[in-house]
Amino acid sequence: MARLRRTVLPAVLAAAWMVYSGCSGDGPTRTPDVAPEAEVAPAMSDEMLLSYVEEVGKRHRLWEENRLGQWRLQEPGQTETVPAPTPPPYKGVRTPEATSKDESALPAKEQWSKGKDDRLPPEDSAVERTVRLVEDSGGKIYYLDHLEREDRTVLVTPLEIVDGETPLIVSLHGFGGDSAEQATYVPLHERVNTDGFALLLPNGTRDDDGNRFWNPTDRCCESGKTGEDDVAYLTELVAEARKVRDFGPVYFFGYSNGGFMSYHIACKGLPGLRAVASLAGTSYVEDSSCGDAPGVSVLHIHGTADNVILFEGDQSEPDPEDDGEPAFYTGAQDMVMRWGRMAGCDWPEHLQPYATLDLDQYVPGSETQAFRLESGCAEGINIELWIGVGSSHSPGYGDAFVDALVDWILSQD
Repeated sequence: MARLRRTVLPAVLAAAWMVYSGCSGDGPTRTPDVAPEAEVAPAMSDEMLLSYVEEVGKRHRLWEENRLGQWRLQEPGQTETVPAPTPPPYKGVRTPEATSKDESALPAKEQWSKGKDDRLPPEDSAVERTVRLVEDSGGKIYYLDHLEREDRTVLVTPLEIVDGETPLIVSLHGFGGDSAEQATYVPLHERVNTDGFALLLPNGTRDDDGNRFWNPTDRCCESGKTGEDDVAYLTELVAEARKVRDFGPVYFFGYSNGGFMSYHIACKGLPGLRAVASLAGTSYVEDSSCGDAPGVSVLHIHGTADNVILFEGDQSEPDPEDDGEPAFYTGAQDMVMRWGRMAGCDWPEHLQPYATLDLDQYVPGSETQAFRLESGCAEGINIELWIGVGSSHSPGYGDAFVDALVDWILSQD
């Protein structure tokens, strides 16, 4: 399967899938560690995966949301939008559950049982597709539920866990994506056992067009979006994951809208949060909720050719329909400076890259320049900016990027 991702998919995605790329890992088909009576999804074949990718490429709108619920075209002249298909509604019991041989993990929760087919995730749901992608990781797969959300969340844990020490990484998809697409684009699940961390893959709520999104604001969303409190949801989800096992530090990684959400939850001071990594997602120009945020390590990754979430940011004129507040979001360097100031870091006059990396397969040569703020930062806090010179909103990342990302995250201890 990794060969499929590295050879066939780049050609397909470069032409039709501008926002998501990649594929699940290779290795022999493996059945998730679930209770004996649980129904197990079949492995996804190469043909099924290609069909899935092509369908995503057809339907995925190349748009990003801003705070006012407006849209930005990724390609000039593109006006047609195609909403994502809505999967069948989930009919399961609304209590957190886990399916695993380790049934004592959540002793008060019911396990899935044979004959209760209506409690299984719909066959084509984001949860089911996520399981099919991550089942070869070699870790244990749990399903967590939330009383107020339609989708269960997939939790993958390594086979060997050290209580109080094993890290938990939360990976957040972009606007219009889902947990399966996030796992496809950045397959962190392939490193769960080799690098010894647990992985949480949640899904955002849907707007009126069926597109999933995160609400990285303190206000209700507009233009057909719900006012879900995603900070509360993700905080509760992490707490539920800790009931499965006693995890150590928590890390958030988000792509695009998921990056906005990762920064927002850092602003709110999630308990146990150690670091945030954001790919092509920043935060709003005026974000008063970050005033008293505790310091965390930050890795911001952004392409200079990103024409969805601009590298320089987008500060529009005040909008009379939004109480005269300025829109929209800050730039990559400003984000690093913002979190650097909160950590007490000094921004040198002539900051030089400490490394040059070859991460984006769509850009020739070593395109990524890595910068680090080192002077004056609070103890244990690292602030970095990786600039992809010539990289777009959806760089062609592969194993080298995943390795570099995981290494950075797990070094923030």
